[in-house]
Amino acid sequence: MAVDGRLAATCSWCERSETPVQMDVGAQSQAETIRPCCPRFENTGPVACERARLCSHRERWSGRRSHERYHRPEMCEHYVARATEPFRLDELWPFTERLERFGIAGWGWGASWAMNDGSLCSYRDIRAFRDDPGRDEVGRVETTAALIHLRRPSKLSTLGIPDTQPFDDPAGRFAFSHNGDLREIATWRKRYREQGRIHGKADTEVGARWLEDRWNGTAPGTLLHELHDQFKGQANLATISAGGDVAAYAGNTENPVFTFRIGRIGLAATGIYSLDRSLFRFVAPEATERQLVRVGGAVALDGNGGPVRTS
Repeated sequence: MAVDGRLAATCSWCERSETPVQMDVGAQSQAETIRPCCPRFENTGPVACERARLCSHRERWSGRRSHERYHRPEMCEHYVARATEPFRLDELWPFTERLERFGIAGWGWGASWAMNDGSLCSYRDIRAFRDDPGRDEVGRVETTAALIHLRRPSKLSTLGIPDTQPFDDPAGRFAFSHNGDLREIATWRKRYREQGRIHGKADTEVGARWLEDRWNGTAPGTLLHELHDQFKGQANLATISAGGDVAAYAGNTENPVFTFRIGRIGLAATGIYSLDRSLFRFVAPEATERQLVRVGGAVALDGNGGPVRTS
């Protein structure tokens, strides 16, 4: 409807009804100034809600102007989960299968979970989650914390176990996963290759090596923010630590991150390639306590699976 000659709409990112600013599609300088957080190129041009400040993240990390659309229609999905009492991983398999399906993944998957002795255990396979019979054995594992990654690489030439996530810290302190892309990795890849620490082709491994050198007791959410500042790009990041702490960082303006609860298990998950809350329609309709993690923010899940903002 019209409000004072302007189009009223619901922001497709934050789902809040706003009285937006109407702009001429051709007025590039104006669009750059206003920085719409959810550019929606309709008949009247992009619509901006009051959270336009979030687009500064898009310019800062991606190298693109805020009114430009992200070019990649598909990317990985991942989530972390935590609960007070142990749960079988296959309690989350229906959710995982739908996340892979609607997230358009299916090029490998992996999981890391906390063990009773304070260590981590991991599993990876290059088959789709839905096609891998190994998921049945993994699903019988009982744990209080887990990290699951469903792969859709930007370069299919990277298919293989060396690039299948999550990446394990050689010292056993954490496992790490990522979706989207890390842009400024060339110098670091060369450095780590010379050290004999690069085994695959994907950008995530460079981020994992960087994180290994900085895992020093700093809160994981803070480290993930620093990692994104270093490498930039459109990237969501997640870790699970030995002992069961989990963290998720939202740094991809085209793939939102949400926290929510499925039964007694708390999760922080990427939201499929949809700038709205379709995750809860197609993947997790049973989810409760749903919250959006702001772009540039990180959350940890406490011992009960509840979200705790860390940056």
